Formats: sequence, structure tokens, C-alpha cells
Amino acid sequence: QVQLVESGGGLVQAGGSLRLSCSASGSIFRISAMGWYRQAPGKQRELVASVTSGGNTNYADSVKGRFTISRDNAKNTVLLQMNSLKPEDTAVYYCNADILSWPLGSNNYWGQGTQVTVSS
Repeated sequence: QVQLVESGGGLVQAGGSLRLSCSASGSIFRISAMGWYRQAPGKQRELVASVTSGGNTNYADSVKGRFTISRDNAKNTVLLQMNSLKPEDTAVYYCNADILSWPLGSNNYWGQGTQVTVSS
């Protein structure tokens, strides 16, 4: 079975940095898009950043210039470098990926989530 495992969340002061990591495991043939979403209390889950298998990236306007998404296709890993963090970045961050695997075929997967808390 396919799993996405995240790490790297925590508590940081405003202006600080964190790096989130997400690794996919299982009988994986191919991963197309990978991304990070976040959900703050009382709010809908929103896209933070995404990256295609070819390296094309997309960012939410609120994080442009502060966050950088990258991936290592050989390791089935996606990273999110978060700099200049603000209190409004506080949320649970979820990894997401479109994965072709055996025997399940093509499916969309979510990680378990990792808490990021930015104090003012």
C-alpha cells in the first residue's frame, strides 16, 4: 500500500523558518503532481504549493517569495522550505500526491498532517 509520511513541523517564532518533508512509500510506479496543503482552525483546506514531475511549481499568493517547494523524484520526496513565517501561517500542513502504484492504479493520497505553529 502507498503511504505519505510527513515530518518537520513544530513551533517557531515569527520571522523564523521550518522545512517540511514528505516521503512516499509503497509499490510506486510513478508520481505526477506533489503538493502541500494547509488547514487552519475554522478554515477550509487550501493549496500552499505544488510541483509537477517536471519541476513546474505553483504557489498560493500568500506564500510567494517566502516558501519554496522542491522534489526528489529518485527518493519520492517533496520538501517545503518555509521562510519569514508569519502567525497566519499557523495550520496543519498536509502532503498530497497523485501516485500510480501496483495494484491500486492511479490514486490521490494524503499524508497524516503535521502541525506548524508560528508565534508572534
